[in-house]
Amino acid sequence: MSEAKKLHVVKTGADAAGRTDDAHVVLIGLSAAIVSVAEERPRVLVVQRAEGADALPFGTFDPIAHRTLESGLRDWVQEQTGLQLGYVEQLYTFGDRGRHLTRPGEGPRVLSVGYLALSRLHGAPDTEWRDWYLYFPWEDWRKTRPAIIDELILPRLALFTSAAANAEQRERRRERMRLCFGTDGTGWDEEKVLERYELLYEAGLVTEAQRDRQIMPSGGPGPPLGADMVFDHRRILATAMGRLRGKMKYRPVVFELMPPEFTLLELQRTVEALSGVRLHKQNFRRLVEGQGLVEGTGRVSRKTGGRPAEQFRFRREVLRERPAPGVRLSRRGR
Repeated sequence: MSEAKKLHVVKTGADAAGRTDDAHVVLIGLSAAIVSVAEERPRVLVVQRAEGADALPFGTFDPIAHRTLESGLRDWVQEQTGLQLGYVEQLYTFGDRGRHLTRPGEGPRVLSVGYLALSRLHGAPDTEWRDWYLYFPWEDWRKTRPAIIDELILPRLALFTSAAANAEQRERRRERMRLCFGTDGTGWDEEKVLERYELLYEAGLVTEAQRDRQIMPSGGPGPPLGADMVFDHRRILATAMGRLRGKMKYRPVVFELMPPEFTLLELQRTVEALSGVRLHKQNFRRLVEGQGLVEGTGRVSRKTGGRPAEQFRFRREVLRERPAPGVRLSRRGR
């Protein structure tokens, strides 16, 4: 970190002698989970770091140069990726001690303000669009229940549960397993991305927990559960995934990722890619058309190679007409 960046911190207090050293300084970081969809795969933009692990675009907030936190984020993203962001929303402030390791001599405690941004796919230097299921392979249920859940996750969480200090803690862990992974017939809730990641972190089953807090899982280390990311970035991405999956149901944010004209099948495949579940085709079409989210263009697409498909566009008027226009999920039976 440069000396210039070290100046842009928040001093939170002094010790008994009146000193305000690095131990009493907080660094405000800005991180962006920039999401796109291409070829029916949800993508997140990452920047490469010397340490090897992927990172979300991020930088420090400069209270002199940046008028707001969001303007600071947009500046950092444009500097690092060349992208000018459109849709952006703040997610959460992440500041747990021990989950953002600093290098020797850096010192400050880091508060990271996470954002979700939606973008059409664009090339950017020194960056890569990665499939977000690379980091969360248990979240993609479009074909079938992911094998990693039964082969690796649930057996290792069972060991974590059995290692609880007492019966009360054991029952709490068992209940979290049930709610997060749909055991005992509870069913899968696609929005609980962060809750699942946090459970795996607490159990020491993800690389970040072993790296940040030297937590080793019950039964010893095993195969990695998804690719790791630097600092808290996989946690931020999990938050973005859950937020987007939930928000699609009551706000038409998915259209930020669609071209000006599209077929209903292309729209369905985009929603499925993001939600990680397959949808019932006819129910989906009835819901989209019935809510007035789209209108026909009078043109057809022959890209599929089969029957020509009617093209549609998003009706922005729906934002004024309905209080909560979104794409409800009607899952296809398994």
